[in-house]
Amino acid sequence: MKASDIKHMIEAGMPDAEVEVLGDDGQHFDARVISPSFAGKTLVQQHKMVKETLGDKFASGELHALSLKTSAPQ
Repeated sequence: MKASDIKHMIEAGMPDAEVEVLGDDGQHFDARVISPSFAGKTLVQQHKMVKETLGDKFASGELHALSLKTSAPQ
């Protein structure tokens, strides 16, 4: 899997989000997601929202590790 694939999946599931995904080994990625949808949500809720956009990529083994930094716009 490529960072660009993850970025597109998150953007498709959260069209209002600003998304940046880094990682070049095909399995470990760092993502920064800023979305108005996160307003009033806890970090756990925000991370769950992002992970839901990735479907079964973790369960299938296509995606091994994703570090998330999420926030609502300032």
